[in-house]
Amino acid sequence: MERSEVYFTDLRAKPGDSLLQKLERLIRKAGIQKIDLTDKFTAIKIHFGEPGNLAFLRHNYAKAVADVIKDLGGKPFLTDCNTLYVGGRKNALDHLDSAYANGFTPYTTGCQLLIADGLKGTDEAYVPVEGGTYVKEAKIGQAIMDADVFISLNHFKGHEATGFGGALKNIGMGCGSRAGKMEMHSAGKPHVDPELCIACKKCTKTCAHDAISFPEKAASIDHDKCVGCGRCIGVCPKDAVLPASDESNDILNCKIAEYSKAVLAGRPHFHISLVIDVSPYCDCHGENDAAIVPDVGFFASFDPVALDMACVDAVNAQPPIRHSMLGELPEDPAHDHFHTISPDTHWQSAIEHAVKLGLGNKEYQLIEVK
Repeated sequence: MERSEVYFTDLRAKPGDSLLQKLERLIRKAGIQKIDLTDKFTAIKIHFGEPGNLAFLRHNYAKAVADVIKDLGGKPFLTDCNTLYVGGRKNALDHLDSAYANGFTPYTTGCQLLIADGLKGTDEAYVPVEGGTYVKEAKIGQAIMDADVFISLNHFKGHEATGFGGALKNIGMGCGSRAGKMEMHSAGKPHVDPELCIACKKCTKTCAHDAISFPEKAASIDHDKCVGCGRCIGVCPKDAVLPASDESNDILNCKIAEYSKAVLAGRPHFHISLVIDVSPYCDCHGENDAAIVPDVGFFASFDPVALDMACVDAVNAQPPIRHSMLGELPEDPAHDHFHTISPDTHWQSAIEHAVKLGLGNKEYQLIEVK
């Protein structure tokens, strides 16, 4: 198979130039203008950052990408889906509040913000996964599937369950509705923490399958009736309903690849990864630890698999930063920084499964843009 093209620019900026200008040059050199964007609704999938975390991408980068889309005639919007876990982004109102607090507004980014799976994470499209082993029908945020063109803008970093978070993670997990995220994370169904439940019975009103009862003071979920939609998680005022999160890391990675296939199939797509502030864990954390390696640069490609591989290789080629989590751990003989940080993960499983699904190519040609 012919190698995929991945474009790269470093973080050097001479007087009269800027990193935002370099980002624009990068994505134009990588060929984003080959996509017909005229009057096309263009989803830019980004992570708005969990409150308390400071490693997420600044809004300035999102504006640079949105400005290019508009210059090419497109109608961009920034988007993400609600979270499965408890935090500042579990419904659209909290999610937008968090985005605004982190600097993402229509005024700072030059485009609108949409939470793709709606107010409670239930506005979803059911998308067949051709060739899927674990997922036959992905549950994707409706606004993402309504878009004509899909762009992923990724913060590349470590991840405690998938090894790293890059293009595939941002697309697959990030575009899943609450039920979709439940499907990827869980082999089982949600359960109730009786110590937190106040028996308000809001969960029973939202359950369409009569799976929730109150045999005692706390709610109980009948897993024979439960379909794993996750609506009860979204409405619980005390965060007493919890996902199982019991899927193996390898299968989680494969499901993420299959969800990515559902998002990308049948429409133009383009991918950008910023390898900066490479934190050891996901931006979904309400905090971020020190970066584990020096900042590397910006990458772009039409191939999300090749893009992830190029970013992995670039990070693994960097020396650990002293006094970071990586710098304080024994060196991995294989020089795999992500396995060193999270030894129970196997990031290769997502790459290998994505290749099998026809999402892209592990082999790439790195083209530098000045």
